[in-house]
Amino acid sequence: MNKSISPYFFALAGVALLAVGVYFIKTTDDPHGLLRALPYIFVGIGSGSFGHGMEGILLRYAKNHAPAAAKQLEIERNDERNTALANRAKAKAYDMISFVFGALILAFSIMGIDFTVLVLLVCAYLFMLVYNSYYRYKYHKEM
Repeated sequence: MNKSISPYFFALAGVALLAVGVYFIKTTDDPHGLLRALPYIFVGIGSGSFGHGMEGILLRYAKNHAPAAAKQLEIERNDERNTALANRAKAKAYDMISFVFGALILAFSIMGIDFTVLVLLVCAYLFMLVYNSYYRYKYHKEM
């Protein structure tokens, strides 16, 4: 897709999904099955898509009207120190979320939630740990 069209497409698709979701929330009286959650999924994806598209549109507008600020933003984005800080913050967040996610699974299992939901949470948790182990092994072999 063309770079100049992409933010506008995301913003327009986000507004459309958001409108469809709100319409279904307001008009559906007694939803069953998938229709119970689908409008809210549309609202969530629409909001995220709209925000992503508007970010691209506003960044392009700022770059066109303030080239010096755009150059400074690009320098800060590619700065090694900022990249190292972002990676360190991501690592700390991952360390925290691995414990929080495990505690949440334990709490849900004690509360006796549906077994299917519990299995999905455990699978997601194990996927996260396997993904971490794979890349740790891969990076260890490279160094």
